This record gives sequence, C-alpha cells and structure tokens, in this order.
Amino acid sequence: MRSRRLILTLSTLAAVAAAPLLLMIVFVIFAGSSGAAEAVKAATDSGVAQWAMLSAAIAAGLGTVGAGIAVAAVGAAAVGVLAEKPDLLGRVLIFVGLAEGIAIYGLIVAILVLNRAG
Repeated sequence: MRSRRLILTLSTLAAVAAAPLLLMIVFVIFAGSSGAAEAVKAATDSGVAQWAMLSAAIAAGLGTVGAGIAVAAVGAAAVGVLAEKPDLLGRVLIFVGLAEGIAIYGLIVAILVLNRAG
C-alpha cells in the first residue's frame, strides 16, 4: 500500500511538472503563426486573450494532472498483474496508454481554445 501511494505521488508530481512544458509548446506553436501578433493585439483590447490564455492553461494543467493520477492508479495495478503473469504485458500497456491519452486531450482542448481566440 505504501508503494502505491509513492507511485501516485510521483506520478502526480510528474504531471504537474509537465503542464508548464505543454503550455510552452502551445505558445511556441501559436507565436510562429503569421497573423498571431495582430490577432493578439486586437483580442487584448477586449480582454479575450487573457481569458483564452487562462482557459488554455487550466485545460492543459488539469488534463495533465488527471493523466498523472490515472497513470498512477493503472500503473500500480499493472505492476501487480505483471508480477503474477508476465505474459499480459501487451494488454497492460494498452491500459496505461489509454490513461496517458487524457493529457493529450487536455493539450488538444488548449490548442483549440487558443486557435478560437485568435
């Protein structure tokens, strides 16, 4: 039980550390677009850009934290399964991959929000 808590804590910390990295990637992608400067300047006047940045940060951050919690739970169960039956490695990897997909959904939502804002 103690090792499961340790895995949960470490996975959550890794997810929290990865959230700013995902946001930086999103900002770099949009900073390179051709009309980004004009769109941000126009959106800044009405305050849309600030709310878009905040909502994108929340989407990417909470998606990453949720993925960390999911991977911690699935990973702890996967280690237990693999200790008893090592031949189930392929099935276990599918479940861990599905749990990691939550972070990608959060990143996609952040990109869509920033794209919609300008």
